[in-house]
Amino acid sequence: MRRLYLFCLALFFGLASSAHAAGLQLLDTDPTLAGAIWYPCAAEPQPVPLGKVSMNFITTLQGVKDCPVSGSRLPLAIIAHGRGGWFGGHDDTAQALADAGFVVAAINYPGDNGADRSQSDSLSIIAARPKETIRLLDFMLNEWRDRAVIDPEKIGFFGFSAGAYTGLILAGAKPDYQKIAGLCTEGNNSPGCEQFRRGDIPPEPQHDPRIRAAVLADTALNFMFSADGLTDVHIPLLIWRSKSGGGGIDPKNVVLTASSLPGKPEVRVMPAGHFGFLAPCTEKFAAELPRLCADPPGFDRTAFHHELNASIVSFLRDHLATERKP
Repeated sequence: MRRLYLFCLALFFGLASSAHAAGLQLLDTDPTLAGAIWYPCAAEPQPVPLGKVSMNFITTLQGVKDCPVSGSRLPLAIIAHGRGGWFGGHDDTAQALADAGFVVAAINYPGDNGADRSQSDSLSIIAARPKETIRLLDFMLNEWRDRAVIDPEKIGFFGFSAGAYTGLILAGAKPDYQKIAGLCTEGNNSPGCEQFRRGDIPPEPQHDPRIRAAVLADTALNFMFSADGLTDVHIPLLIWRSKSGGGGIDPKNVVLTASSLPGKPEVRVMPAGHFGFLAPCTEKFAAELPRLCADPPGFDRTAFHHELNASIVSFLRDHLATERKP
């Protein structure tokens, strides 16, 4: 028994010592493409000042700034934040993916982030988010200084809330704007409803077949998808939903959308509310935005995120390792 214990202990420390910190490059030269890139790096992490891409009271992220990229033909994962979020809102997931050998990229969605919510309630964001994600993907494959390390045949996606909606669109889903009519009843004078009444409807959002697998957490705007609008979604999907919802998310609608998808993807449940999918809160973050950190008794967000991140890494790694079908 002791031999088995010592073997397991040695294996654990062997695996731990082989892990790398996340290299971190900031995207801070273009305000419409502001964010960060994480990637494998064999060095000790430390706080990296965010400078121009700081978000309110958040001024650093852990990583190794501008560390040389380790590896070649690496898979790429895009992370998309939720409504009013920011590119670092899933930093622990980005680090886990980078530690597993992925290049990871995330941006602040213009007009729908923690520093600028001017478009968060606008219909335009429905088409703009997929378009901005495609722009990020184009940049990573064609302009990023280390683009040669990326395998363009291995691109995955993780999205939360409005970010999960973004991923569903990119995968081929088509929203039905007429479904907004049921929400825009008399007295609802939100910017989106005002646009709808004026007939100011965005063009059909763009899809991107370069994305080959996706993990979606608490998908927002589920009401806009009919079964017919989901028939062109054929990539492998893993769906996570919260048990109690919140933040405008009804878990029943997440399940309904998942059940209408071709292939009937697996749905896993987080035993907490919507914001439990955000990275574990620091003391300062909890003091500044307590509603995003209030979890139910008995729920350990840090422990859950180990499970969540492991599922994302495993799912994307497994499905991006397969050959693309003609």
